Amino acid sequence: MNSNPKGRQGFILDIWRVAGLLVALGILVGVFSTMSDRFLTFQTLTVIANQIPDLTVLSVGMTLVLICGGIDLSVGSVLALSAAVLGLFEWGFGGAIVGCLLCGAICGLVNGLVAVLGKIPSFIVTLGMLEIARGPTYWLTDASIHYIGSSVEALSRPIKGMFISPAFFVAISVVVIGQLVLSRTVLGRYWVAIGTNETAVRMSGIDARPYSIFAFVVMGFLGGVAGLMQTSKLASVDPNAAIGLELSAIAACVIGGTSLMGGRGSVITTFLGVLIIQVLQTGLAQVGATEPSKRLVTGAVIIAAVLFDSFQRRFRLRKLDRGDR
Repeated sequence: MNSNPKGRQGFILDIWRVAGLLVALGILVGVFSTMSDRFLTFQTLTVIANQIPDLTVLSVGMTLVLICGGIDLSVGSVLALSAAVLGLFEWGFGGAIVGCLLCGAICGLVNGLVAVLGKIPSFIVTLGMLEIARGPTYWLTDASIHYIGSSVEALSRPIKGMFISPAFFVAISVVVIGQLVLSRTVLGRYWVAIGTNETAVRMSGIDARPYSIFAFVVMGFLGGVAGLMQTSKLASVDPNAAIGLELSAIAACVIGGTSLMGGRGSVITTFLGVLIIQVLQTGLAQVGATEPSKRLVTGAVIIAAVLFDSFQRRFRLRKLDRGDR
């Protein structure tokens, strides 16, 4: 048992947050099950599991960046550029995979260096990278979809007898590793501290810049992993891939309780946020909702999550003020 009251209180709040998300997920499943006989079936559940790996991986990286007090709007374009590099099979299949992952990491490094060393808001820097990365993607693909063969499909092809793809298990591994790093390592504690109060971190004698930059590098690398997953799912490279996917990743983080102001978040609850988004989209599709309706409902859920996060933050600040007095 944790003897620190604040630690114990934080643990209880985490449990309540996970429980609340599980209840919300259960309600969604229950509602769509009553509206569609096809929803609560093994086939639908496996489809959901096989659809979420790329968004899950991106959302893990986004959680780490948000906790540091930053944001990355370029992850969709970085994913597409990494996938385009993967299509360069003249390097050999292994070399193409290395190039794909390295491309994502380099984009993340550039984001981190410019935002942190240049002291420019990461919102602006990554918005620029969103456009910069999409340009070479069109150039490498000649602005057209390229089928790259079946060699890369194995990652997203359901395992015989299990009906779930290896990509799903890779995504779950990323979630577990991300949570362990965040909660059990010095690096994770530094990230939380930087997002909470970077000035205090600097005054304690710790240079926050390398840790902040590294968060963007991890985000870029995971963008490359997501590019590999999405390419394997489609068996092709699409220059328009992942447009808007960064918004879904941010939404999953916010729904999961990660603060847009930094200093608070959990990879586990972000994963639950991914599940809520995917269940919502799948359920709406099965009940025949139009695309405008799906966007309206999903947007409303995101706004509600942001409002709830803002309410929680104000409530905690008022409670701290009363305690100080």
